[in-house]
Formats: sequence, structure tokens, C-alpha cells
Amino acid sequence: MLTIPVYNTSGEQVGEESIDPADFGGSINKQLLHDVVVMHLANRRVGTVNTRGRSDVAGSTRKMYRQKGTGNARMGSKRTNKRVGGGVAFARRNRDYSYRLPKKAIRLAIRMAILSKFQDGQAFVLQGLDLGATPKTKDVVRILRSIRRPDLPAEAQPVEGETKRDALRRTLDGRKLLIGTAEFDHAVYRGARNIPGVMVAPVAEFNTYDVLRQRYLVLTPEALGSLKERVKEKVRRRPEVEAAAAG
Repeated sequence: MLTIPVYNTSGEQVGEESIDPADFGGSINKQLLHDVVVMHLANRRVGTVNTRGRSDVAGSTRKMYRQKGTGNARMGSKRTNKRVGGGVAFARRNRDYSYRLPKKAIRLAIRMAILSKFQDGQAFVLQGLDLGATPKTKDVVRILRSIRRPDLPAEAQPVEGETKRDALRRTLDGRKLLIGTAEFDHAVYRGARNIPGVMVAPVAEFNTYDVLRQRYLVLTPEALGSLKERVKEKVRRRPEVEAAAAG
């Protein structure tokens, strides 16, 4: 079993949560994570590039002058890419880069990505994240500055006489975070959207790329409960297939 710390908004650790690695794939398959991340990046490519080839530019297709006897280099159509105003050689066209891996592979990769955060000590639960009806960005920044980075070793405690900048380096302020909520929380989104590097998303919208891209995973207690329920509801694959994917 894995344990992840639980913090309050004052930066104090108030407990721990237990995680069963078997619910999140059991082990990490780096090749599967790589394949799914490449798929997400390919699907985000717009592919709207378009250049004009020989068939797209204006001009006659007849040979400009005879092959021999003029003293000039041999020349064909004025649309050739060798001349000013001609078409582009190997013109690039609109292209759809998107493709899709099997659903079971994508779901397993998401669970493995979350499991990697649990194993690396880069995930924790945040209690009391209630910003009210008028959320303020400064409140979220204050919370991040109060929480000490969970992946730091225990002996890396603040030392006497250190500067304020050194003390901030031990906190989550200025770090890349993914804040997960059970449902779409408009208050949390408004409070954190202007902070560089911070993303807010419900656990139902997690994907492998966003989880791995952000260094830390911050979950509310409700989001962690929803995440556990979602992974338990997934259809289990046959043991031999699960072992082959994990190996």
C-alpha cells in the first residue's frame, strides 16, 4: 500500500491516505506511457499548413523557349520552383495528424501516470479548498506558499537564517501543478487560472499527458474518492493481457 499526505490550507499535514497500487495498474510501463503521450501530442497538432505548389500558381505550362541554341540554361514551365513566382517544391498540404490507440491502453496509461505521481511522492490531498463565492488568486498563492514540497526528503528542513527566497523554494509556489477536483469547480478554476503553470481539471478529464507534464498532483478529498471509484469501475482485462501490458 502507498500512503500520500493530507494537508490543510495552512500547510500543516493532518493525516494520510492509503492507495492500493493494484487499482492503478500495479506497475509502470514506460513504453505505454510514451506511446499515449505521443498520441495526445499528435492529436493536438493543427495541421493547417498549406503552401502553393506548381499546380497552384499562375502561369502557362508551355516550355518557355526551345531546349537548345539560345545560350540559356534549359528551362521548362515558368511555374517551376527554380523561378521567382513559381511553386514550392514538395508543397506541404493540410493534414490530419490525429490517431487513436485502443481505449484499454489509454485508460491503463492514465492510471499508470497517476500511480507514478503517488510512487514519486509528487501527489497529496488538500483539505478545505473552499474559495467561496468570490475566489481570489492571492488565496490560492498563499495556500501554495504554505505547503512544503512533498517530494523533498525529511532531512531537508528549513535552516535558521535562510533567506525568504530559499524558503519559498521548499514550497509549491511557482511549481507546475495539476489541481484535481471531483466535479468542475468554477471557484477553484477562477482562483488558479492566472497562476503560471497551474492547471485545474475534474478527475474525469485527466489524461496521461497533462498528468505527466505537471510535476505535482493536488487532489481534494472528494476528488481522491471519485478517482478511486472510477478506477474500480473500469473493466478489468484478462490477467495475461494485463501482465503483458505492464511488463
